[in-house]
Amino acid sequence: MSAASDRRFMTAALALGRQGIARTSPNPSVGTVIVADGADGPVIVGLARTADGGRPHAEPIAIAEAGERARGATMYVTLEPCSHHGKTPPCADAVLRAGIARVVVACEDPNPLVAGVGIARLREAGVRVDLGLCAEEARRDLAGHISRMTRGRPHVRLKLAVSADGAIGQRGAGQIAISGPASRTRAQILRAESDAIAVGVGTVLADDPMLTCRLPGMAGRSPVRVVFDSDARTPVTARLFADIATVPVVIVAGEGAPEARLSALSEAGADIVMAPRRNGRVDLDAALVALVGRGLTTILVEGGAKLADALAEADRIDEVFWISAPTRVGGDGILPFAGRGPAGLAERFEVIQVEAVGEDRWTQMWRRACSQAS
Repeated sequence: MSAASDRRFMTAALALGRQGIARTSPNPSVGTVIVADGADGPVIVGLARTADGGRPHAEPIAIAEAGERARGATMYVTLEPCSHHGKTPPCADAVLRAGIARVVVACEDPNPLVAGVGIARLREAGVRVDLGLCAEEARRDLAGHISRMTRGRPHVRLKLAVSADGAIGQRGAGQIAISGPASRTRAQILRAESDAIAVGVGTVLADDPMLTCRLPGMAGRSPVRVVFDSDARTPVTARLFADIATVPVVIVAGEGAPEARLSALSEAGADIVMAPRRNGRVDLDAALVALVGRGLTTILVEGGAKLADALAEADRIDEVFWISAPTRVGGDGILPFAGRGPAGLAERFEVIQVEAVGEDRWTQMWRRACSQAS
């Protein structure tokens, strides 16, 4: 197989894996493509992604589709095949039973139960394994799983729509539109690609948002709603509770929050996460550990400035979507990062993509490799 063909098929596997993002958690959404030699060149004989809910894994689904055509074929997979017995048998064993001759793996699985063992098992059995093709793309797609395994917390994404005068809102004005309609549509897709969407209680009190995915046909992809609320001030009359039966709400409260308020929120259907306090606020590290323990591996933070500032100060932001809009807010604007703009993130983040979305400019930034361990 040529290098160009390898990249083409791995790109297809990555695209498959992306289809399951936020639908397989806490398991990663892995893409797999099986390619056999045909009379006119290589032909795809099996392809799959991890099933919704996380099982079955992508490899056995693709192998089942390929059947006998898998023997002697090449498998492209975005994450190392698992090697341990969990709720399903090891995928590495399924690869060996199918008689696949070569496996191209984008990146090694950091799960300590796997961590190179799956690749070693295949190589020991005589399967050729090539590791590292499209590794950077795969690691970004699998960021939630990787963060859960290496840092014990979710991958935290921050989305900020910022006006031309540096504001994300206006004090006392409630919810105001800063970005344009095209950006608001794109933001709904970001929600659908996240396990949870998080805001501070100030955003709930000021804007009373629903925080659901509002694209046609996408209501079922709405993420869990998380409110960071040290003193349990979220009112049970908030719109978050209107559809709590189908879209869960998690309240992250600080130790010592009023019991009466906590009881009222619990009775309204909220899942209460208690976290210790640090400097009077919820300890973010403890809260993030608790959230990943609930299977939330990717969290999209949408507001407000206090939560964004706290996460930045704690160095717990991994990815940023900075949406620059031509709108001007004027007086009493709410300025994130003390009004420093994206320049305030330059030391910790690198820009990986800039694109126009309608009249707005989206800048996607990623935590620099030197600070990945935190």
